[in-house]
Amino acid sequence: MSKELPEITQLGALERLMRQNQVHTLVYKRLAPNDNSKNQIYLGGNYSALQLLPIGNVNTDESRNNSKRDRFKADILFEWMDNIGNLYPAPSAQLILYPKYPEVRMSGFLKGAQKAPSNYLGGRDEGRVMILGITSSRHIIGHVIGPENPLSRELAQFDNDRTILSTVYQDRADDNAKRQLLEKLREIHMMGWVNSCKLDGNGNMQPYKAVNGGGYTLEALLGVLPNGRNEPDYLGWEIKQHKAKLDNPLSGGTVTLMTPEPTGGTYKLSGIVKFIQQFGYPDKSGIPDRMNFGGVHKFGEQQNSTSLTLKLVGYDAISGKITDTHGGIALVSDNGEEAAKWHFSSLLEKWNKKHAQAAYISSKRQTIGSQHQYMYGHTVALGTGTDFSRFLSAIAKKSIYYDPGIKVENISTRPKAKKRSQFRIKSKHIPELYETMDIVNFKTT
Repeated sequence: MSKELPEITQLGALERLMRQNQVHTLVYKRLAPNDNSKNQIYLGGNYSALQLLPIGNVNTDESRNNSKRDRFKADILFEWMDNIGNLYPAPSAQLILYPKYPEVRMSGFLKGAQKAPSNYLGGRDEGRVMILGITSSRHIIGHVIGPENPLSRELAQFDNDRTILSTVYQDRADDNAKRQLLEKLREIHMMGWVNSCKLDGNGNMQPYKAVNGGGYTLEALLGVLPNGRNEPDYLGWEIKQHKAKLDNPLSGGTVTLMTPEPTGGTYKLSGIVKFIQQFGYPDKSGIPDRMNFGGVHKFGEQQNSTSLTLKLVGYDAISGKITDTHGGIALVSDNGEEAAKWHFSSLLEKWNKKHAQAAYISSKRQTIGSQHQYMYGHTVALGTGTDFSRFLSAIAKKSIYYDPGIKVENISTRPKAKKRSQFRIKSKHIPELYETMDIVNFKTT
């Protein structure tokens, strides 16, 4: 940082500069001697930091194939703030995930960065403090102060021994979003029976005649356009609707968590037609020239229709740790061929971005003539504090399973494929995925 300018020495000045740069959450870490540019900066012994720090693409580190310290790299948008609030990009900054421990570290924060605090982060001095601000545009703004800075003593009031990153402030935007979500869901519940509908690409509400309209109708009432984006649905919340008792969203129905396409195996390498010819089966209802691929696939069990077994390749179910960063969830044949594979790196990114907080809403359906109608529950379940290790653990315990609905029509002439890979969970197991599960009853709040 600039030597011509004095350091920020007061908390009020720090907060003012951070807020000027649209920071909604301000945290800090008291740096240990090993927290430096050589050894990276330690951010935690699990993946919880990924729920706070916004990440981009996650990739396996191919440069360390022979290393005993296999790792993932996660892109971040990182900038250093100088002592008057100016920002300078750190283009090489990234998070490093070591799954065998597990732990998260930050690296590359000095390389190619102007005005970076190399005088502090190149050494091992005790008493240094790294301050991180999170913006609504998913940027991370960094600032470092030295051991003798009075600001360090001011920050002591926020010290928290239970977490690696201590919080100075967190704007109530998240609480506001939660309140808006609950108010909207209460309003939808009070509407009673609603005709099945779906928004088109322009946001216009259209009738929807199929029997799977519960989710589309709820999304339409929330103003959510159908899309395949890897982002939460509504105000930062992932919305999950399913058939269950209206006063208990964790009863009854099955919930589809994710629908990711395979990133490896025959499915990816040879295409869906070759995949279904090799591992699918003729349509069981007798539709000619059509092959299907479906059925519940649970961890460690061979599926009757496909003869494939769902496995966690490169994962130790006993320790709950990833042992091979090139591994993933795979459908494996008796001879060891991977029919389809979802690499850990791609699933980690999807899970972290989309499921940090999720709302589970129950519904019921009635049909009058040819018109389907839906009613939504007065009790919702709000899950927060998840991480990818919980997802993998739930698969190993068979709480989450793969339940596809894939078909190829006209397979001998002009194949037309419908892709539908689904990872699903019975609603009673949903709490396994979250640190906190809040049940909100509109009739008592």
